[in-house]
Amino acid sequence: SGLVLVKNPHLDLMEEDVLYHLDLGTKTHNLPAMFGDIKFVCVGGSPNRMRAFAQFMQRELGLAAAGEDVADICAGSDRYAMYRAGPVLSISHGMGIPSISIMLHELIKLLHHAKCRDVTIIRIGTSGGLGIEAGSVVITDTAVDSSFQPRFEQVVLGDVVVRSTELDKDLAEELLACSRDIPDFPTLIGHTMCTYDFYEGQGRLDGALCSFSSEKKLEYLRRAYEAGVRNIEMESTAFAALCGLCGLKGESCRFHL
Repeated sequence: SGLVLVKNPHLDLMEEDVLYHLDLGTKTHNLPAMFGDIKFVCVGGSPNRMRAFAQFMQRELGLAAAGEDVADICAGSDRYAMYRAGPVLSISHGMGIPSISIMLHELIKLLHHAKCRDVTIIRIGTSGGLGIEAGSVVITDTAVDSSFQPRFEQVVLGDVVVRSTELDKDLAEELLACSRDIPDFPTLIGHTMCTYDFYEGQGRLDGALCSFSSEKKLEYLRRAYEAGVRNIEMESTAFAALCGLCGLKGESCRFHL
């Protein structure tokens, strides 16, 4: 049916579902009226970037009057920012798996309560590239963990739960085809490695701690490249797992600085 799925039987027993970190709720807001026609959701780490993206989409869709700004739908919360431009929702997710996971749980419930259909969700932003030209965009086919495995592991009530991290390959090819229409915009499809840390977890030598040599770092990055990794960031495995489980057509496009 194209509906966004929620796999939680407890939600049916709740009188009200409060999307706390988005400052929205099923009793306080008419979610189908506010969001029922959303077709695209773009998420990224920075609130300012997502505001700028929403403003860009307003101009591209011919929706912005002279000097008109976009309003933060989640202004009552200081956790995330959400903006709308026609059928496009632009939302910040912060940094790291815990932050994006909280946002995605509430976003997916929002799309479900709003009865949205055939929604495409795309992560945009920056990442560290691996063996690619600076300025390239990596479209993720599969998110992998720090051991280069296509999995998202989470401890739930003391048990380790493992979930798949494959993203929509048809959408990846469609985005790659779109990139060919834009000059000087190098784009490729590859694996994205997700880590739990920005410094040691990504092999950086400039953190407060560093427990390895530069030689060991380079050997690890060589193994990652040979495994198909083309960029490194901190959210992709959780993003891929949640999108796949809830029937969202999802993809990640990251710009290599």
